Amino acid sequence: MQEYIIEAKKRTGLGKKETVALRNEKRVPCVLYGAKEPIHFHAEEMVMEKLVNTPNVYIANINIDGKVEKAILQDMQFHALTDKILHADFLSVFADKAVSVKLPVKLEGTPEGVLQGGKLQMKMRKLKVRGITEKLPEFLTIDITNVGLGQSVKIEKLSFDGVEILEPKNAVVCAVKLTRSSVKTATDGK
Repeated sequence: MQEYIIEAKKRTGLGKKETVALRNEKRVPCVLYGAKEPIHFHAEEMVMEKLVNTPNVYIANINIDGKVEKAILQDMQFHALTDKILHADFLSVFADKAVSVKLPVKLEGTPEGVLQGGKLQMKMRKLKVRGITEKLPEFLTIDITNVGLGQSVKIEKLSFDGVEILEPKNAVVCAVKLTRSSVKTATDGK
């Protein structure tokens, strides 16, 4: 997995007044869970937006007043009207402990069904998985070359090294749907 550096400062006040003051200074209040005690800190809004506005999942190296903590982004809260980041929760990661994250899916190849006139539909862009952070890939690559018309790729058919998929087994990742032109081509060929 890729890593991302966040320069942060420890929060002194945790009340509403202090939180509003931080947001007015374009800082995002954050909490780091998973260590002995939760660590409250704040980081620049722009830095946090770069972490959020990407399909990739990063291990965040959070430098809180000189002490670096490795973590993954667990949850975010956004303003209902402006979509500004209001709060972020991080979870500490350790080399020997498995974590649950949503990894992006990357489809590889051109399905046979698309070559026959079908339309590829992506149902799940990210899959929830569990694994040791060192073994987690940047994205989950799925070969869809052999998917024909009316066929789909389900979770039960997928497996990745060092990764346990936490999605329902019958969930569809992608499918090749019939289109009018594919049906016409199939009936003309008979």
